[in-house]
Amino acid sequence: QVQLVESGGGLVQAGGSLRLSCTASGRPSSFSAMAWFRQAAGKEREFVSVITWSNGDTLYQEAVKDRFTISRDDAKNTGYLQMNSLKPEDTAVYYCAATEHVLGWGRLIEFVRYNYWGQGTQVTVSS
Repeated sequence: QVQLVESGGGLVQAGGSLRLSCTASGRPSSFSAMAWFRQAAGKEREFVSVITWSNGDTLYQEAVKDRFTISRDDAKNTGYLQMNSLKPEDTAVYYCAATEHVLGWGRLIEFVRYNYWGQGTQVTVSS
């Protein structure tokens, strides 16, 4: 059974950086994509970024496009989200997710498409 374990969240001042990690156990070689979503208090879960596992193609939410970088290390079964120039509005619980299904970009931004989820890690950006 696949499990995703996240790490790397914390408290940072505006303008700072954090790197989130998501390590998979089980059968990560069957992943087609890994994504990051976030959920701020009182708001719905929203898409942040996604990477296709085989060839590393990426997609970002417009609000993070020039500040966040998603990557993966196939040998370590780990995905990463490098977050730079953080803003208070980035404050949320961040979740990694993975799917074995080959989907188009339009579906990869929908959280219901993912069948594996991490436990979530809190990111708090102070002003």
